[in-house]
Amino acid sequence: AGEPGPWAYGAGLDEATMVIPALGVPRAPGGAADWDDATVVIRRSDLEAAGILDRGTGRPDRPAPPRRTEPSLGRASRTMAIATAASRLTGFLRSLAIAAAIGMVLVGDAYNTANTLPNIVYELLLGGVLTSVVVPLLVHAQERDPDGGEAYTQRLLSLTTVALAVATVIATVAAPLLALAYAGGGGAEKVHLTTVFAYLLLPEIFFYGLGAMLGAVLNTRGIFGPPTWTPVLNNLVVIGVAGLFLVVTRGDGLPTPASLGTGEILLLGLGTTLGIVVQAVALFPALRRSGFRWRWRLDARGARLGEAGGLALWVLGYVAVSQVGYLVQLRLANGTGEGNPGSAVFTNASLLFQMPYGILGVSLLTALMPRMSRAAVRGDRDSVVADLSLGSRLSALALLPITALFVVLGPAIGILVYGHGRSGLDSARQVGLVLAFSAFGLVPFALTMLQLRVFYAVKDARTPTLINVGMVAAKIALCLLAAAMLPDRHLVVGLAVATSVSYVVGTVLGEVLLRRRFGRLGTGRVVRSIVRFFVLSLPAGLAAWAVLALASRTLGTGPTGSAVAVVAGSLVALGVLAGATLLTRSGELDDLMAGLRGRAPARTAGTGRTSGRHRPDARP
Repeated sequence: AGEPGPWAYGAGLDEATMVIPALGVPRAPGGAADWDDATVVIRRSDLEAAGILDRGTGRPDRPAPPRRTEPSLGRASRTMAIATAASRLTGFLRSLAIAAAIGMVLVGDAYNTANTLPNIVYELLLGGVLTSVVVPLLVHAQERDPDGGEAYTQRLLSLTTVALAVATVIATVAAPLLALAYAGGGGAEKVHLTTVFAYLLLPEIFFYGLGAMLGAVLNTRGIFGPPTWTPVLNNLVVIGVAGLFLVVTRGDGLPTPASLGTGEILLLGLGTTLGIVVQAVALFPALRRSGFRWRWRLDARGARLGEAGGLALWVLGYVAVSQVGYLVQLRLANGTGEGNPGSAVFTNASLLFQMPYGILGVSLLTALMPRMSRAAVRGDRDSVVADLSLGSRLSALALLPITALFVVLGPAIGILVYGHGRSGLDSARQVGLVLAFSAFGLVPFALTMLQLRVFYAVKDARTPTLINVGMVAAKIALCLLAAAMLPDRHLVVGLAVATSVSYVVGTVLGEVLLRRRFGRLGTGRVVRSIVRFFVLSLPAGLAAWAVLALASRTLGTGPTGSAVAVVAGSLVALGVLAGATLLTRSGELDDLMAGLRGRAPARTAGTGRTSGRHRPDARP
């Protein structure tokens, strides 16, 4: 039960009573009201009989597992932000290198589609479970098991590894069907090349899952750096593969399926898979340094799979629903016809869109997830809601200025990143246009991901799946509408806008269902913060637009002009934002920084006001 407190001792300390808040307990039959808090009576004689207290001294007869102290949220987020920034930077260099090597038309579409298949299958089978369910389960085992969850972690790792191996074999055998499903709209030539790449890339599933599981174990032990640094190794490997491909093909014209030899296809496929292998294997030294020793335990009885099963099924449902939406989008993008922006443009624009969230939002969520899970175990609903509010405001503070820059500088960013080698300036500009039109969804995307993690922290995987059903339904409807109304050249932009609108839908649904679950959330305070940060971001965006206009007139819109516009525009916008922040300084920023450092004052849930007393069993 954690530390709900307070204890009330009976005569002679022979018994004690404790009230446990009813966090996360389902509604009573009929749904009329939540269950009441539970009162537990613990007798000294029972503890002595169980061997927990020594009969002579009355002291504990066995040591309790050591309590794990939470690292500072700010320190953990900074560590991951630096590592993730390096990962994202090398990731951009990787995507730039691949685009420069194979372009963003037929071969680029086939490679990018095949390269997404391992991610799709991994997420569909195990990815969502590993990232959303495993961390709370490991934390709960650490809190309640006598060995600090060591045996439970070993067992879960062993069983997951076997499941990953089986899933990888099945998916690789099914490569032709997967390629047909996702690239079927692009013609027989594209489907065949996608299938060949898929055979070489689908083994990544095993190493994606292994790396995610090892990272989850490290995160629950307060170690956040290695899981965010190892993707840099993967990116460096693939960058080397792209460079070697350019050397092998002698930099001649845009590659086509007919011009690619067997050796060149093997180089691209196996080289990309090697990067994922290196990414996963590099985590083993960090795991060993953490003190964890992996012993094979394949006895499912001790894995408490019944506990995880209900959560896992709902998470798998969540991922399956997501993949239905992605399947629709990828088939539409692959069917735009030769010469029009297709799946490669859509995929690369999505990478740009997710870059700031990957650096800032994921870092914050990864640090918050164990903290919220421990608060949920203790029955501390106030802390769960406080972390939701803090994470929402920090996400808006970090991402709204970036949204403004994406809207203004989107095409220039696309040319700066992708306007090299065989990708072509027109394809690069299309990537930037997609980014600019869809940038409004960046903050709703971050808020939705945070809201879903709150439900997972209290071991509710059903509600996120229902939220995702609403999001994907909206996305599919808008994508089909875009396909019916837009010409092929602009369809990819329409698909990206539909995705961003679905994030807005998800934020609204998440707010409604969180309020039903927890009561007041302090939403007014979050909205006021978002409006304040939006107003601060406007002059920064206007300043970036002025720099863009000047650079375009003097240097043009090619790679040089775009590079100057992005660098100078970002620096000027940052200066304007800093000045506006200093001029309108309020206690909001001070409070956010205090919360980031883990020193936020205790607040009454749902109000945002400092409370004179903090009752652990207070209901929001």
